[in-house]
Amino acid sequence: MVLSDLDRTLLNRCLAGASGAWEDFLDRYLPLLVHVVNETAKLRFDRLPDQWRDDVVAEVLLTLVDNQFEVLRQFQGQSSLGTYLVVVARRVAVRKIGKLRRLNTSTIVSEPASSTDHGIEDLLEQSEQVQHLLGKLPDTEAQVIRMFHLEHRSYAEISSQMGIPENTVGPLLSRARTRMKSLSESA
Repeated sequence: MVLSDLDRTLLNRCLAGASGAWEDFLDRYLPLLVHVVNETAKLRFDRLPDQWRDDVVAEVLLTLVDNQFEVLRQFQGQSSLGTYLVVVARRVAVRKIGKLRRLNTSTIVSEPASSTDHGIEDLLEQSEQVQHLLGKLPDTEAQVIRMFHLEHRSYAEISSQMGIPENTVGPLLSRARTRMKSLSESA
């Protein structure tokens, strides 16, 4: 199936930065992208925790809008837009879920803190390092990291408390994590 007129118009509006174009794009394709993430997780990784699913969907959306819709600009119209988005979403989902699993495994596999003084010192040092990195982040990013990872709040709770749309929490978390990682690597 080739690119439909509806999708061609929608794509052109997004690429031109037309008002409301991204919202129309999300209305049309967000359910498909969420479905692809869920199915990819089922096929490759058993079950995906809800918070991870939201992060993976956010990563897919960030990939689509990154560099002024570069991924959408690369679409050549030789298939339907939906088919192209499925391929992009699946690739991003596999990569992001793999990263999340590795991070989670390394956290779980890392040496458990013992009740010895050495274990407590290590925990305190890690805590101080995290606080130091949070201090280097912009306030909004630091706040969302604290609320999600330290206070274990849901996206809905974070959205309500910070006064931001719920669908922006995942991308904000993703940017904050990326910034923290680069800050920790440069330290």
